[in-house]
Amino acid sequence: MPTITRNKNKSTKINKRSSYLRLPLIYIKNIWNKNIWNKFFCIVLAIIITFATGMYGLGEWYIHKHKNEPLKIGATFIPDYATYFDLDPKDTMQKMITDLGIKQFRLVSYWKDIEKSEGVYDFSGLDWQFDMAANAGAKVSLAIGLRQPRWPECHAPNWAQTESIDVWYPKLKNYMTAVINHYKDNPVLESYQLENEFFMTVFGICPDHSRWRLVDEYNMVKQLDTNTPVIVSRSNNWVGLPLGDPRPDKFGISIYKRVWDKTFTKRYFEYPMPAWFYSSLAGGAEILTGNDMVIHELQVESWLPDDFDMKTASIDEVYKSMNPERLKDRIKYGVATGMREIYLWGPEWWLYLKDKKGAPELWDTAKTELAKYR
Repeated sequence: MPTITRNKNKSTKINKRSSYLRLPLIYIKNIWNKNIWNKFFCIVLAIIITFATGMYGLGEWYIHKHKNEPLKIGATFIPDYATYFDLDPKDTMQKMITDLGIKQFRLVSYWKDIEKSEGVYDFSGLDWQFDMAANAGAKVSLAIGLRQPRWPECHAPNWAQTESIDVWYPKLKNYMTAVINHYKDNPVLESYQLENEFFMTVFGICPDHSRWRLVDEYNMVKQLDTNTPVIVSRSNNWVGLPLGDPRPDKFGISIYKRVWDKTFTKRYFEYPMPAWFYSSLAGGAEILTGNDMVIHELQVESWLPDDFDMKTASIDEVYKSMNPERLKDRIKYGVATGMREIYLWGPEWWLYLKDKKGAPELWDTAKTELAKYR
């Protein structure tokens, strides 16, 4: 008798489980049979679920594949941006090294700063950055080309801005050649980042976005320096794969999570994508091209409304977009993507808040968080 009772109980549990599984199917069937719009809704929902599941699986594959590789968290450093905040550029970079422990730098080679007069090259402003990196045992990813990080994105000297592309482009190539030849044998140079977000036509002030020019520049860089990898960044964060030419050694992607929406809502907006969304973009690109992806800009500074200034906005205002807790979460978010090379965007601003505004919270939070990943 006890054996029969157990079998009955087991059978009852199986029947209950089966009924639980049937309920969603019955519900979907009822919706499907109502009208054509319900059928359309079910099809769209099925496509979304299938697509999201596929992306999640792709992201998990990418994370697992790279999980044992060393994690490198560095930062973009731009002397002009430090100067904008009334900071000493050399002191700023040194503090990023000694205080934050940054040993991976994304540096810029603005055309307007190095060739102020046509044919006259002054590398002294960039040389001291390479020297400081070398003394600290750091590595450098060097931005090259016309379009490089920070507004107005394209940094041509005044003498080249009024000419047609047929005139200024050969001069740009001469300039890029001089930069590459000057730094290609420097032991701290680890990679080039060619033309920052080249196809981002809606942001920045740039005279040309022609694919043929990007391909031509890429081929030129590879001819001049066969040893140093070249990174080319995507133009946006939407779903899509960078399958067109050129095919760089690595792809770059920017991650901006909390921005000011000046179009419709007129408020701060948080992009809802989970970290695996970016993992899937990296994974898809790697499967189809064989090349990895890096986060060339991880937003860790505020994105303010157009009528606010980073120097004069109140602490309360800037914290609406980036505060210590969000900074902590953002670094974790970047690491959670599985990409193993990450460049933070905004440490010069943290130092400004600390040294000029008496608000060290972001700098101190970054110092604590970065130490965890070293």
